[in-house]
Amino acid sequence: MKRSTQNSQSTSLLLETAQNTRRQFIRGAGALTFSGVAVAMLGGRSTALAAGTADDAVAQDVRILNTAIAAEHEAVAAYQVGAESGLLEPAVLKVAVAFQGHHKEHVDALVKAVRSLGGQDVHARADYNFPVDRLQRQGDVLQFAAGLERGAVSAYAGAIPVFGNRDLSAAAASILADEAMHWAVLRQALGLDPVPGAFFS
Repeated sequence: MKRSTQNSQSTSLLLETAQNTRRQFIRGAGALTFSGVAVAMLGGRSTALAAGTADDAVAQDVRILNTAIAAEHEAVAAYQVGAESGLLEPAVLKVAVAFQGHHKEHVDALVKAVRSLGGQDVHARADYNFPVDRLQRQGDVLQFAAGLERGAVSAYAGAIPVFGNRDLSAAAASILADEAMHWAVLRQALGLDPVPGAFFS
């Protein structure tokens, strides 16, 4: 019980740290700030494309964004499963709900970007066939969520260099940073090293 309480306290502290870091990151406190073009895109306003940008490059960016949207929808659904499982301690449940909120914000931003490019965003699936039968305790839920967050970090890392519009790369980098913090917090809650190495692989 004592160890469980310590884990919950550590998780809450890490969540507070992650939220503060995330706010600084987005606001550009010594880190990334969006250009006017990226802000306009993520705000859902129409943005003139740079001269010479090919239609197929825009179509590719829309496909990448939609892949990210699909993954974010899955994450929202996964955290809902965890929240409704009845397996999470109150402090851990608070973290899960907060992370789900972040993923919802990611969906909103990515959808606006797709629409600003004239694309059609993908919708959440009716069923994700999550391995609910294997979620028997809190650690199982955290391990499941950590796996999804790690996958998200990998996906955004792969998307950043292939966006035709570099402002979208900057936006994806901001989301990647948030996903990485989620992964670190979940690893900490599992009793693992939150940052297992100097490089992600």
